[in-house]
Amino acid sequence: MAKNKKIVKYRKPIHINIGVIIFSIILLYVIFNIFVYLTKDHISVYEVQQGTIAENNVYSGLVLRSEVPYYSDYTGSLNYYVKDASKVAANQMVYSVDEEGSIASAINDANQDGSKMDSDSLSEVEDSIDNFKNSYSREEFYNTYTFRDDVNSMLNEALSQNALDTLSQDVSTAINNNTFHPVNAAESGVITYYVDGFEGVTVDSFTKEMFQQSNYQKTNLKANVSVSAGDPVYKMINSEIWNIIVPIDETMATRLADHTVVEIKFLKDNKTMYAYYEIREQDGQNYLILTLKSAMIRYAKERYLEIELLLSEESGLKIPNSAITKKEFFTVPIAYFLQGDDSSNLGCLVKKDSGTEFVLPTIYYSDDTYYYIDSEDVQKGDILQKPDSNEQYTIGTDVASLNGVYNVNKGYAVFKQIDVIYQNEEYSILKTGTTYGLSLYDHIALDGSKVTENQLIN
Repeated sequence: MAKNKKIVKYRKPIHINIGVIIFSIILLYVIFNIFVYLTKDHISVYEVQQGTIAENNVYSGLVLRSEVPYYSDYTGSLNYYVKDASKVAANQMVYSVDEEGSIASAINDANQDGSKMDSDSLSEVEDSIDNFKNSYSREEFYNTYTFRDDVNSMLNEALSQNALDTLSQDVSTAINNNTFHPVNAAESGVITYYVDGFEGVTVDSFTKEMFQQSNYQKTNLKANVSVSAGDPVYKMINSEIWNIIVPIDETMATRLADHTVVEIKFLKDNKTMYAYYEIREQDGQNYLILTLKSAMIRYAKERYLEIELLLSEESGLKIPNSAITKKEFFTVPIAYFLQGDDSSNLGCLVKKDSGTEFVLPTIYYSDDTYYYIDSEDVQKGDILQKPDSNEQYTIGTDVASLNGVYNVNKGYAVFKQIDVIYQNEEYSILKTGTTYGLSLYDHIALDGSKVTENQLIN
């Protein structure tokens, strides 16, 4: 009989690998922290610094003057004898019209021959060149073109006048025959040789369309070699008082509201001067109307000028605008606060069932009438007892919002009221030394919209 053999399968014991378990726990911990880091809001911190804001107060202004256009009574060839944008005396000869053209042609030919210039005129041109050489600087190279035009005008004026003197016999004959007409200035002033349709515009009649320079058209009268009766030939500026009108925004209007004089710089030549001004609102737009009493002749040929308002630079605590937020507060009359509880801090008496409790709420701001407090120590509906009086005040009766930032110096967010004295698109300048505000080197939340009161800051 065969022996009965029972075979039992051997089971391996379970070996727990502690290293794998520890690694798995660490891996899960790391994954969890990465997940938390990626999904939570990150609070960036900004350190408050002393600073200034570079201002861009450059504007394009419309120039208005007392301008009187004059028109020709004759038809014929045209010659000018006075430099553009120069002073002219009454009855000084300005231009001539030659109906036949022979004298005008002789004058034009003479203008091409500088050897016929008299010594006095030549000396005047040489002095002008010497003065320009002595005062020239590379930073003012743009003046070279103005100087070139001035010299050309001086040469043409001198050569035309010399030609007229040389042709005196022919001129006299033509005048007697009523074919040559020298024309004198009807009044004294500064003469210019362009028209643009703005001659009758004043500070009381300008429109917003006049500031659209793309539509501006200017006619150069001196480019004409002939003229017809009734055509404009020149215009006279008969007053040294002139205006520059500048469209400005509401912020600038508010900033200038309390003054009447401002320093401006002309970007064309970097000259500066002071101007009286007024601010006028028209069709929903604020305009700065500058009144000047000198330097008109320097810019007599310009209808538009680029100017910079040289305002005093604002300095103080500089913070990014992204840090600024709003918070609503209870406003409590100052008369309900007193010092107590063996402390110099201000507090108030809150009514309880058993009497009153002295509470020390955090004061965030004060004005002449109220202290601003939040709901951390008192609640809406709490009743305050006025010291030494039977009067009472209910918390929440009056509320107001303050602009401020969240100070994070202590590792948690504390609202601080701010007083903005100047602001541009990116930064604000704050008043320093405020009682409940910020100090230099304080740390604040860079984005005030992501922070709440007492939030812990990692």
